[in-house]
Amino acid sequence: MSKYIIKRILIAIPVLIGITIIDYAIMCLAGSPLEMLQGPRVSEAAVEAKKIALGLDKPFYVQYFIWLGQLLQGNMGYSIKSYQSVSSMIASHLGPTLLLMGVSLIVSLLMAVPAGIYSAIHQYSKGDYTVVTLSFLGSSIPGFFLSLLLIYVFTIKLGWLPSSGMTTLGTEGGAADVAKHMVMPVLVLATSMAGSNIRYIRSAVLEILQQDYLRTARAKGIGRFKVIYKHALRNALVPIVTVIGMEIPVLFGGAVIIEQVFSWPGLGLMTMSAITSRDYPVIMGVCLLSAVVVLAANLITDILYALVDPTIQLD
Repeated sequence: MSKYIIKRILIAIPVLIGITIIDYAIMCLAGSPLEMLQGPRVSEAAVEAKKIALGLDKPFYVQYFIWLGQLLQGNMGYSIKSYQSVSSMIASHLGPTLLLMGVSLIVSLLMAVPAGIYSAIHQYSKGDYTVVTLSFLGSSIPGFFLSLLLIYVFTIKLGWLPSSGMTTLGTEGGAADVAKHMVMPVLVLATSMAGSNIRYIRSAVLEILQQDYLRTARAKGIGRFKVIYKHALRNALVPIVTVIGMEIPVLFGGAVIIEQVFSWPGLGLMTMSAITSRDYPVIMGVCLLSAVVVLAANLITDILYALVDPTIQLD
């Protein structure tokens, strides 16, 4: 296992470098951050001086290698807009994003696993059709539309839940206050993920239920609960783990939009602000973190395969 992990990490390094090159190239093609400074009150000389100071007068590949060299020294650069270090900005916004993502993932699994198993056991029943319909509905509704709908119902009409922020302004916050602010963004993210996961779990359990060894287990008189939750679910975990591994990068990207709608003080809100102001160092820092998250999720998924199914050998 240790050799496999080291091998995957060594393979991930050139992949990570390739991702950063593509990201940097796309970012440079999108336009210069100095365009945001141009105006009647800013002279051309001032813009040119700023361009030289930021190193934007150099060719694209030179800018990239300068950024990469600083990164290898542990320096992710400084924000063009706020002049803060990118690493400290990411560190301050990472906690709220991880909290939102983690709770959303757990809630989505609590919704999807029982619903998927129920749908598979009661195939072609009214309950099955209801669960499948709701899963399609959950995965089809755009996150921003569901967010606005929840805000309209629970904030504007009912006044039950806050629509923005992580804590109530003017208060010390606390776990209860944070939980209250998390209800709607978590519900939006969890609904989207659960909608897709239910169908995957249903298909995986249906395939396992058709296996001969489960028919033998039922014929031996093993209880229905043990047949489903001990034998069927255990063997259906490999595709389920795959789905969860795929959801982590999707969740990381989806949180950007949801955080913007609900003004959640995480990486998503910081990323959108950096994009609108073309803050190159911050954008590259977030892109690098996103790439690391995707590669780490893939590695963890492969490791979980071996833990879930002992017959799988990782070489």
